[in-house]
Amino acid sequence: MVKVIRSTILPAPVEAVWDILRDFNGHDQWHPIVASSQIERRLDADRVGCVRKFKLQDGAELREQLLALSDMDLAYSYCLLETPVPLFNYVSHVRLIPVTDVDHTFWQWEGQFDTPPDQREAMIKMVSEEIYETGFDAIRTNMGLEG
Repeated sequence: MVKVIRSTILPAPVEAVWDILRDFNGHDQWHPIVASSQIERRLDADRVGCVRKFKLQDGAELREQLLALSDMDLAYSYCLLETPVPLFNYVSHVRLIPVTDVDHTFWQWEGQFDTPPDQREAMIKMVSEEIYETGFDAIRTNMGLEG
């Protein structure tokens, strides 16, 4: 089992960041690798158990299921159901914590997964850099927090 953990601090109130990240179907509005997304069966995007099917900019399609969502904890978890890359048993957790002395947000994004040994380094790089770190940068841009 591989575990990838990335974190960042955003110079924005935790409520403002949560407003964006809480929408399980909103990642196509801010993450640059996601072209389009929809929740299957017309369920609400904050309903635990809902499945989002989305397409990446390269045309690949994925399905992920919302496992938990807590407004009190400012956190959610999801798992991959279908993906064209060798990420197996993938479960991810996103959580926000207020940095109260400066009204900033600590954001931790982590994932655990299995992958073939010959793909381990490539999958770690993809998850940590292309998904998580690109996502951090994209939220900064989306919220006008650059520079």
